[in-house]
Amino acid sequence: MAWQYWTTSPRHGRWCKVDTPTVEDPQHQVRIRTTASAISKGTETLVHNGQVPANIAPLMAAPQQLGDFSYPVSYGYLAVGVVDQGPADWLGKRVFGLLPHHSHHIVDPAELLVIPDHISDQRALLTGAAETAINILWQHPPRFADRIAIVGAGMIGATTALLASRFPLDRLEVVETNPQRRELLTNWGITAVAPDDAADDCDLVVHVSGHQAGLARALEITGDDGTVIEASWYGEDSPTVPLGADFHARRLNLIASQVGQVALGQRHRRTTAQRRQAGLEALDDPRFDDLITGVSAWHELPDVMDAVTEPGDFAAATMCHVLTYDQIERGIPDV
Repeated sequence: MAWQYWTTSPRHGRWCKVDTPTVEDPQHQVRIRTTASAISKGTETLVHNGQVPANIAPLMAAPQQLGDFSYPVSYGYLAVGVVDQGPADWLGKRVFGLLPHHSHHIVDPAELLVIPDHISDQRALLTGAAETAINILWQHPPRFADRIAIVGAGMIGATTALLASRFPLDRLEVVETNPQRRELLTNWGITAVAPDDAADDCDLVVHVSGHQAGLARALEITGDDGTVIEASWYGEDSPTVPLGADFHARRLNLIASQVGQVALGQRHRRTTAQRRQAGLEALDDPRFDDLITGVSAWHELPDVMDAVTEPGDFAAATMCHVLTYDQIERGIPDV
């Protein structure tokens, strides 16, 4: 038997037992036995809560999604596993893929990345976050001696900060309301400050907090003729954007970044597969392990999804929550 996680209505999800899939085209398919998957909190909150706008639902569909956002839908795009059926040269390989929360998958190997031996399964789950951060930095590439701020230190913001710290910048600050997250960044050797303490006159500000207050602060600390990259997704919400006052007088630039397309500056020279490979290779840094803030057994996903997607201490502390698929053959334990 195999298992698939389905969201059946807003804030209701459950595991469904299905027949274990089998490779039908062994030359062009592999079967993956999942070892871990992760919740991408921002997007999966909108899916879980039923907040995906209908007019952009096709654009927001995950590559291996089943169903649609009108429900039921089987969603997710951060999974790792081991190939146990398919061409001989793939058998036994640990792989990452943009796959939903399932115990088994049948996919084209072209959709997978082989995980290097020195990167753990759990860290490899952050490939999607690293790919998103790379796309943000490609959207408006930092220049030598730039002053940069990143507003929001969730999984994407913290990952973007780790990658941006490799540039020869004059200043890099992460602006974050949560003191525990500021402490984490400080321990990494990256300056992290509360919003009121953020330095101004920035050349580039990346906004990833997901809150309109964060976007307002991002515009405030951007220097004249500077650029704000808006990488948050608000779903059906319509945040108030302060474009009055001195926005026009200071000639600020506000541009969107969305990982569904390779950033325009690289789009003609990089494929999404090459960008994803760069994301996996960027994880060769043990600091990424600190972004794994919780681990649960796979069958606990319905309760974990509820906790991660509603306001509270658990959600506030969550950056990347991992599900492990040990003893999947025993099914959901009786409670």
